[in-house]
Amino acid sequence: MPSLQRRHFVLGTLGAAGALVVGWAATPAASRLVPGKPLPAGNGQVALNGWVKVGSDDTVTLVMTQSEMGQGTHTGLAMLLAEEMDAALSQVRLEQAGFDAIYNNQAMILDALPFKPGDEGFGKRAAHQVVGKLLRTIPGLSGTGGSSSVTDQWGPVREAGASARLMLVGAAAAQWQVPAGECRTEAGRVLHPASNRSARFGELAEKAAQQPLPTAVKLKAPADFRVIGQPQRRIDNAGKLNGTATYGIDVLPPGLLYASIAMCPTLAGRVSKFDAKAAEALPGVRKVVALAPVAASLVGTGNTAGGVAVIADTPYHAMRALKKVDITWDHGPAASLSSAEMIDRLARTLDADAGNARLDTGGVAAALKSAARTIEVEYRVPFLAHATMEPMNCTVQFKDGAATVWAPTQAPGFARAAVAKALGIDADKVTLHVTYLGGGFGRRYFIDFLVQAAQLAREAGGAPVQLIWSREEDMTHDFYRPAYVALCKAGFDAAGALVAWQTTSAGSSLGAPSFMDNSTDGAWNTAYDFPQARVAHVPVESAVTTGIWRSVAHSQNGFFVESFIDECAVAAGKDPVAFRAGLLAKDARHLAVLKRVAELSKWGEPLADGPDGAKRARGVAIHRAFGSIVAQVAEVSVTPERQIRVHRVVCVIDCGLPVNPNLIRQQMEGGIVFGLSAALRGEITVSRGQVQQSNFHDYTPLRIDECPVIEVDILAGTGADVPPGGVGEPGTPPIAPAVANAVFALTGQRLRSLPLRLA
Repeated sequence: MPSLQRRHFVLGTLGAAGALVVGWAATPAASRLVPGKPLPAGNGQVALNGWVKVGSDDTVTLVMTQSEMGQGTHTGLAMLLAEEMDAALSQVRLEQAGFDAIYNNQAMILDALPFKPGDEGFGKRAAHQVVGKLLRTIPGLSGTGGSSSVTDQWGPVREAGASARLMLVGAAAAQWQVPAGECRTEAGRVLHPASNRSARFGELAEKAAQQPLPTAVKLKAPADFRVIGQPQRRIDNAGKLNGTATYGIDVLPPGLLYASIAMCPTLAGRVSKFDAKAAEALPGVRKVVALAPVAASLVGTGNTAGGVAVIADTPYHAMRALKKVDITWDHGPAASLSSAEMIDRLARTLDADAGNARLDTGGVAAALKSAARTIEVEYRVPFLAHATMEPMNCTVQFKDGAATVWAPTQAPGFARAAVAKALGIDADKVTLHVTYLGGGFGRRYFIDFLVQAAQLAREAGGAPVQLIWSREEDMTHDFYRPAYVALCKAGFDAAGALVAWQTTSAGSSLGAPSFMDNSTDGAWNTAYDFPQARVAHVPVESAVTTGIWRSVAHSQNGFFVESFIDECAVAAGKDPVAFRAGLLAKDARHLAVLKRVAELSKWGEPLADGPDGAKRARGVAIHRAFGSIVAQVAEVSVTPERQIRVHRVVCVIDCGLPVNPNLIRQQMEGGIVFGLSAALRGEITVSRGQVQQSNFHDYTPLRIDECPVIEVDILAGTGADVPPGGVGEPGTPPIAPAVANAVFALTGQRLRSLPLRLA
């Protein structure tokens, strides 16, 4: 079978016809593949461009790098391809791409640049052009995060599908000796209505591969969509129901050995010495290995703890032997750390002019000084764990100077580079297979467990080794959501109008370059039209390993902003929805979302008591993140034991053009439950340098019977004009402030710290 060679991307001479743009407006066609190397094909498949293969069995394969961790990305991307190829969704298969720069996640990186949503000025366009050009030269920057998968692939996958469809039509037209314009496509076939002839995609694939790559393609208008916008079933459902889906922990290469690890319980601690004689005497034990701490990747801060691992024939043998290893720890300088003291230290760093200002209109100080009334409050949020259902794991085989890796990772490029560095080999000597992820939430962007698995594979004599962390190791050695403290000030004139807004937060940064620091995301780039505003962040590092967590800094700043805006509404004597609407008067999309959530929740109408006679109240929050706008109204009550119960959440989202309504609703529901668990229960505490929570008994998510009724409305009024925004994370930030605001409405007690606890 022919494979897609570099020459297939070049149309005419270098300066002649131009090239199909797949994803980036200025991408030279020849740069979409590693020069001189074919796109892997075979097994009855031929490649029609750098993204699409067609099989003789009529399957259509999308080559992509996005990880599936329950968010439905694979289904969404398959829908994009099926739409533009006029293939049935059931025909689409997915295949992991390599590390060529064409597969870089451009949207995730460009969205981190310091520009407000809606900014289309010269500065943003120039920055995107420069950074975009750079991204086309650096391989291995693929990744799944920032709710960016469909956003990033919206152009490339559709254009690749449209191009492949034109090549199939061209092949059929040539075979039938008819004009291509007389042919059309439908359900995986090319049709020529005038002669009543048709051919399956699989029949035409070989000849289609010989067609020239189209110089331009016309994408479907939203009005013509037949797949996109419809509620489609997930393509991974069957495998997850029948057990054939492969997660990292399911990998079983021949000769597999298993490893269990015990890491120093103290943050960034090390192994001082260990005695493995008793462990090595047990049956099934192959080797006991000490491992040094692993430095954080580009998206986190701090170093992990060192540890000792046992390599054995089975998980049972490894875990049993690990208990017999006598380890002496070097607890290091973090041994005296307390999370309570760390958070107090954050608060002490805050003052009116502190921090690096991401937004400063220049007149805040004067406006506050001349205000008829000012309010000033402090908010606090704790460290949080990711608590993925599948603990960290990775399988590595190191043999003959090359490595094969099976990993549930969100960052394939980082993962491959980290394993190569750990083994002292070139990255092209590492073959990486990305499995399904049993939850990610940002945790699997980090490479600590991959490095450990690679180091253990070096000791295994060529056998594959699967490292599996226990739940306790996973909970106590996370890259935690940073704790933040925020000082918020506002000024009002004599009529009660808001004249100044100022927020300053303190906490760990996320390890990104300063110009891409997202510590203030969700605070500096809100849609509220403040007359004068200053938003700043004070980076305060600690020994706690911190990193990205579902919705990144939006999880902290969404709570700060939407809680404080509610306090401002009360101070101004305004209804919380009406007060927000006044500040959003210039933003039609936000206003529409806010109006809809108020309508569906019956905001302003009396709320009946619950069946138990308990009083109930509503609270509202609206937040923009990752290109989507989400508003939520929570209905709450308080038990006689002073426990907060959330009974109903009304959620409205404008995510631009909705690709799959089913997935959008699922992600809103999941994001709300995830955020609600954190709002009511989530807290990682540190005492004497050691994380105190270890499993779901003391880091407890909501149980099914505790989850509220969730009603999701997808506001698609602007969908035809706005490309898809993200949906995996935007549902999380608004729920904590919505609940806190409802508690205030019910009890008069303003809760300014998470988790929410009534006095």
